[in-house]
Amino acid sequence: MSAADISSVREVNFDGLVGPTHNYSGLAVGNVASMSHGGLVSNPKEGALQGLLKMKSLMDAGYAQGILPPQQRPDIGALRDLGFSGSNGEVLARASKEAPQLLRAVCSASSMWTANAGTITPSIDAPDSRVHFTPANLQSSFHRYLEPQTTGRVLQAIFRDEQHFAHHPVLPATPAFSDEGAANHTRLCGEYGEPGVHLFVYGRQAFGDVRSGEREPKRYPARQTLEASQAVARQHGLTEAQTVFSQQHPDAIDAGVFHNDVIAVGNGPVLLYHEMAFLDEEGTLDELRAKMASPLIPVRVPLEAVSMEDAVASYLFNSQLLSNPDGTMTLVVPGECQEREAVWRTIQDYLLAGNNPISEVVVKDVKQSMRNGGGPACLRLRVVLTEAERAALSGRVLLTNALYTDLTAWVERHYRDRLAPDDLADPQLAEESLAALDELTQLLKIGPVYPFQLG
Repeated sequence: MSAADISSVREVNFDGLVGPTHNYSGLAVGNVASMSHGGLVSNPKEGALQGLLKMKSLMDAGYAQGILPPQQRPDIGALRDLGFSGSNGEVLARASKEAPQLLRAVCSASSMWTANAGTITPSIDAPDSRVHFTPANLQSSFHRYLEPQTTGRVLQAIFRDEQHFAHHPVLPATPAFSDEGAANHTRLCGEYGEPGVHLFVYGRQAFGDVRSGEREPKRYPARQTLEASQAVARQHGLTEAQTVFSQQHPDAIDAGVFHNDVIAVGNGPVLLYHEMAFLDEEGTLDELRAKMASPLIPVRVPLEAVSMEDAVASYLFNSQLLSNPDGTMTLVVPGECQEREAVWRTIQDYLLAGNNPISEVVVKDVKQSMRNGGGPACLRLRVVLTEAERAALSGRVLLTNALYTDLTAWVERHYRDRLAPDDLADPQLAEESLAALDELTQLLKIGPVYPFQLG
């Protein structure tokens, strides 16, 4: 690839739109924010507008920004598969009475966190020079297990051109191949158009002899397996020289770090991480240094500066780390980082004043997402694309001022500004959601992707 071609390669952040049924049901075990806010009243309209405003501000700052639609919710088909019958209203009413947690699960708007949508390998790293996609099976929790089929259809609708894009099947939905997508995967490189090294972080090993020194968390489940990460790497044709597999620290998982992107974020040559991110910190860094063509720039935040409690509550490490043309980086953090003195002081003293490329910190309000346990990094799926690959995208999915205006008006028309868990049984909510999603697929020009559109 020529120097001109390398410079044209860009990272596009595809953010998930917050869905019309965004609610606080406390479904995610191990996600402290989700569990602690369960049962509160949510504001779907505010959540969707907050997400759109974040996307718009980053687009205005010059970053490439894409859109991924929400899932069809409530998933009444899932309730029918579980034995509920009758009209849609009867199914919802019966589920609300007999199995309220199931109803809450099939109404979850968790697909907004597109960092879990799948794992992506850019064409520069793939043996066939195509961008590779594997949707995550998300088998660790029922409400997210419902997502992969629609996610796969959405990704194939947008990244349709087989000359440029390759799609792989979801891994078997069993505990041995538990896969949570890009939330446990980081690509490190020099320029985006240069070969990269893929850091896969896992919580446990399912088969064979446990690696020396490994142990599992005791309080919360480890959601990513080594075997799942290895399988995705094989699907994408990645070699041993291109991959590093590192175990997440089990004590971090027990503290509420359910994904690696809650404790570490990387971009380009920079890896911003907490001292407790990896069980074998030095071994992980040494292997990255040995395999990367460009020097690794580790930015380590010690436990004495930010406690695990502060890291989880503020989501400092679930921030977006964005590259600028001048070689500097911008860190997009949630507003909660300002509310924790130790975290805000660390941002000023360790990050902005440190010897690293991070030169700017931007604060964004994503409270509706944060209360369910998802920060700025959870809300986006990073896809590195060449100029030709960007031109090959299908649909109207790259954010523009016109699309932002249309999406904002769409949210204003279709979303409620108040949703309590008891409201999920309202059959009118289901009708409102289907009408909104049908209009959205037309607005984004991606064609039919939802079960109700496919018959």
